[in-house]
Amino acid sequence: MDGSFGDCETAATGPDVGLVSEAFKCQVSEFLDCALTPDLQQAGRETTGLKSAPEASEKWRARVHEQGWLAPSWPRAYGGTGWTPSQRLHFDSQCADRDAPILMSSGVRTIGPLIIAAGSAEQKAHYLPAILLGVHEWCQGFSEPQAGSDLTALSLRADLEGDHFILNGSKIWTSFAQHATHMFLLARTVPGSTRGDGLVFLLLDMTMLGVTVQPIPFIDGDAETSQVFFDNVRVPVGSRIGEIGDGWATAKQLMAIARSNNTTVGVLRRAFRMAMRGAQDGGVLDLSVQARFANLEMRMDSFEAVAARHLSDPKSMGIRAPSSVLKLLATELHQAITALALDANPFGGLAQRKYLATRAATIYSGTSETHRNILAKAIGCPRG
Repeated sequence: MDGSFGDCETAATGPDVGLVSEAFKCQVSEFLDCALTPDLQQAGRETTGLKSAPEASEKWRARVHEQGWLAPSWPRAYGGTGWTPSQRLHFDSQCADRDAPILMSSGVRTIGPLIIAAGSAEQKAHYLPAILLGVHEWCQGFSEPQAGSDLTALSLRADLEGDHFILNGSKIWTSFAQHATHMFLLARTVPGSTRGDGLVFLLLDMTMLGVTVQPIPFIDGDAETSQVFFDNVRVPVGSRIGEIGDGWATAKQLMAIARSNNTTVGVLRRAFRMAMRGAQDGGVLDLSVQARFANLEMRMDSFEAVAARHLSDPKSMGIRAPSSVLKLLATELHQAITALALDANPFGGLAQRKYLATRAATIYSGTSETHRNILAKAIGCPRG
């Protein structure tokens, strides 16, 4: 695809004030008409987790990248689109409406933006093109067996020896680690340090000697997460982002990015469409079920408005609050949608798998209780 779209108007170049031009809508529609084949749409419809099947994901990633639209939130200087927030939401929603495969790339959505914001020039030159080309696939190494929502209780050691850190320990619940080529992780580098002190944020090549990945099957049979073991893994000092001992500050910057986009408007609309199809197939569309669908659709519209506000002005809800607001609303809404899908079609295999797959949504990237505590602090609630 070369970016020209037949009879479509020339896209507007002026500032966007919240509206999406007909020219842009035409561009998106023509691209999706050409690029989305029935097999890709089928893969999208059958997706129950956070990412579609690897073969479909790679095929769709390549087509979106060829179009130049893989990283819509990145600056143009690094291969992004330069789109307005409204354009990004429109493209995401259109992909959902047409059942495009879910990519949910940690490289594009999470570590890429962090490298752009805080990485060195060498890191930007090395990692960003590889992320866009699909050469690097990333996973997040934060949680440990004894450190889940209380992330600062982590104990993975990063002992500094010369110009390398020596890693020993493990990470757990690492999403898609079995498919990843690289990991961004948090480790303890200052002996005797506690909580958020003495940590380092590192970028790791998963092919390094001493890295072992052990998938963990979910209740639905899929294995989206893994435990990763580190046995004297040597990581160059230059692979860190931020200062040695100050990794917690980098991790908080990363988590704000991740929490605000791990369940997008598109993910919710896909789940809603799946629930509607299942209800129609199961023949359960009485007035009470219709009312629940109407309520969920209203909540989705409200969430999209909140997400649009945050994208347009990231500081509009304060510094820490936005990512917690978005994460709470999105994951709890996601669970409500899949619960209704199961109620409406209890014997539907897809509804069952999707319901089970979303049970962890309110745990990953911080539990709902953790985020409610963050929000309570942000608005000045007194501690009990």
